[in-house]
Amino acid sequence: MNKRFALALSAVCLLLGTEISAQAKNGAAAPADSTKKAPPKPAGITDKVKASKKHSGLFTLYQDTVTGSVQMYIRKDQLNKDFIYQSFSLSGPTSLFLHQGMHRATLVFKMKKAYDKIEFSTVNTNFYYDSKNAVSKAANVDVADAVFYADKVGAEDSTGYLVSVDQLFLSDKLDPVKPIFPPTIPPGAVFNLGGYNPTKSKYSNIRSYPNNSDVVVDLAYDNPMPFNQGGKDITDARFVRIKLQHSFIEVPVNDYKPRFDDPRVGFFTQEVDDLTSNEIVNYRDMINRWHLKKKDPSAALSEPVEPITFWVENTTPVEYREIVKAAGERWNEAFEKAGFKNAVVMKIMPDDATWDPSDIRYNVIRWVSSPYPPYGAIGPSFVNPKTGQILGSDITIEWRSGAETPFLDVTEDAIASGANLQQQMMENMPSHMRKHWATCTIGSELTKQYMAGSTLITTSDAPPTEVRKAHEQFLYYLILHEMGHTLGLNHNMKASQMLSPTEVHNTAITQKLGLQGSVMDYPSININSDRSKQGDYYTMKPGPYDLWAIEFGYREFPAGQEQTELNKILRRSHEPHLTFGNDADDMRSPGNGIDPRVMINDMSNDMVAYGEDRIKFVNSAMSKLVSKYAKGDKSYQEVLIRYNVLNGQRFSMANAISRYIGGVQVDRSFPGQNNGSKPFVITPVAYQKKAMNFLATYVFAPNAFEADQQLLPYLQVQRRGYNFFGAPEDPKHTSLVQNFQTNILAQLLHPTTLRRINNSALYGNTYSVADVMNDIMNAIFKADAAGAVNVYRQNLQTEFVKGAAAIVAAPAGFDNPSKSAAYNTLRKVRTMLATAVSPNEQTRAHRSMLMFLIDKALAVK
Repeated sequence: MNKRFALALSAVCLLLGTEISAQAKNGAAAPADSTKKAPPKPAGITDKVKASKKHSGLFTLYQDTVTGSVQMYIRKDQLNKDFIYQSFSLSGPTSLFLHQGMHRATLVFKMKKAYDKIEFSTVNTNFYYDSKNAVSKAANVDVADAVFYADKVGAEDSTGYLVSVDQLFLSDKLDPVKPIFPPTIPPGAVFNLGGYNPTKSKYSNIRSYPNNSDVVVDLAYDNPMPFNQGGKDITDARFVRIKLQHSFIEVPVNDYKPRFDDPRVGFFTQEVDDLTSNEIVNYRDMINRWHLKKKDPSAALSEPVEPITFWVENTTPVEYREIVKAAGERWNEAFEKAGFKNAVVMKIMPDDATWDPSDIRYNVIRWVSSPYPPYGAIGPSFVNPKTGQILGSDITIEWRSGAETPFLDVTEDAIASGANLQQQMMENMPSHMRKHWATCTIGSELTKQYMAGSTLITTSDAPPTEVRKAHEQFLYYLILHEMGHTLGLNHNMKASQMLSPTEVHNTAITQKLGLQGSVMDYPSININSDRSKQGDYYTMKPGPYDLWAIEFGYREFPAGQEQTELNKILRRSHEPHLTFGNDADDMRSPGNGIDPRVMINDMSNDMVAYGEDRIKFVNSAMSKLVSKYAKGDKSYQEVLIRYNVLNGQRFSMANAISRYIGGVQVDRSFPGQNNGSKPFVITPVAYQKKAMNFLATYVFAPNAFEADQQLLPYLQVQRRGYNFFGAPEDPKHTSLVQNFQTNILAQLLHPTTLRRINNSALYGNTYSVADVMNDIMNAIFKADAAGAVNVYRQNLQTEFVKGAAAIVAAPAGFDNPSKSAAYNTLRKVRTMLATAVSPNEQTRAHRSMLMFLIDKALAVK
């Protein structure tokens, strides 16, 4: 029965299929298949984000609550529109400048739709094109585009697009965190993060507000076989995680008007070339400044519509908060000069505040305690690259900057290798990151100065209240300096030249005018060996230059009068209290800069007199270090540290004074100022020789370091495990002194210095290279020519002979007059050695070696 039914059913199906086929052939529609499903609709935005947490703001961000993955909603009206990107490091190795609060990459970017993708590209802000000039139609024609991210549209609706951004934020596309080390840097010379590991990286926090969206990420790096294990801050060199903040910021829409830079005053700038200008100098650089507007434009002095507000973060020690607040408010004196009242507002962050200090809407002054602080303090700001408008800023201060530094390394090799390493790393950074390396080290410099000052105060038996006063003024100055950076000012390393050595201790002058022209300098602590005549240790107010610079940067002018009024302000640049010279000009490294007044760790307009007082003070304090700091159940570690900071005072004084030999003073006044000045004027020859006599007496003389003699047996490092394993722990005083002296020689015998001496002879310098070398030779050889040569002088004399011989033998770098002078000097030294009386075997051995080196250099048979 079943078999018959099956056969019948098969026949029916066959006939039915034939009939349907015939109907289809004749154009009849086939019956619908009720079992076939319609194709699924594409998932909409709602479906794509249904398992995500929404963060609404400038950009709406959706984070999957299970996987953590993030998608960004981009409105159609946000396409082809400029936005600002700013990155911040929130935690990471300080050796790679990834510490908390470091402002990193700044750029303008835009997004556009390309078929089924959204592209993110960097906007080149280096050029300006005047729209009234026909050439502007060719704007950016030969400027290479930079698309740093692109991804397919995940979903869209009538107003925008949804795009996955994991590969944007959890990567180095926006900010290349890992430095690119050039092959000239040997493996292991610096700590290396290794390779990026996306599987261990994650989002840490997401915030989105109407004008900005912040994404904080934890980026993981693996280095299975690290050559360099890093310091104590590196828990495990194989596995390192850093914290970075990406901020997307809306370009402000306001009536902010850029102000253009002038070389006579020092602001941070946005460098722009006008490619529609026929001028020889087509610079259109804009200074960085806040958008300040008067509430009452007609008033000579008005509060701003929106003040510059800083919060003293609750990480700040309670006892310092009011000092920090008061120091910041002192900048209002400068803004009053520009027509603003209460332009700077300082607030203290309550301990129960609910807002995050890393939120870019808040400008904060934070206190941190890093294992290896690279700066001590830093006050960067971020800006709109198209206008120079400052959008936000933060100041980071180290709690114990430099306090644990046990040794002072002033070797030429150390300075040269450090500068060379930093230069190489900077050159391999993308252009928008290079500003990250232009850093402020005022914190560490001031700390060394303060430690030396407190040591000198203590050894002079001054009351403890005097040390507290010095510390308060140190902190006050530190805040004033970093606040100056956040207002747009760069360094003014010439400002400490304002007063004479006597005037710097006259508080009737310094508390009215200031101790120096600007708080943007790196000054020596102002301490007097005559304790009865002690003035301020640091200036407590913005100086005349600061008031003038803020007036230039912030004063508002009636329509059509701005340039005329600015020119009136700038024509005062030649006034002695307004003198300016920044890091690009300073002479801290051998061969760098030309103006000896543009220097760090100096003070007064007579450095020879000021430096002599300081070195005498230091020498007198050396014998008291053990009695003051070696007490009770303590090691000698503090004695060693105090000794090193005092020796640092010797070096900073000698370093600054050595720059006057062959120095050329620079004046950046414009011809129209009619002040009769010349751009380049030699340092008076009498003062150059005065500087040379200082070096002969306090650096090169046989007894220059005699004051240290009784202290040497106490310079013991405190043992911590195996912290000096592999190297004997005895004091290496001869090496320390040799490094000190060699660094001074490196400046005097530098090819740039010698060439400048020869060139400046063409416009008035009568102190020739031959004269300079002759005076150095006499300072180094004459005092002990008829007797024994101590170990300090043996090293010094050998280094000088090597230096002169290197000049003679150098195939390039040194000019011919310098080679001639070096050759003649070696001949004179040889003649002196040939007739010298050597009373002991060591002196005879030393002079025999010198004769060998000289004969080799002179090719004497």
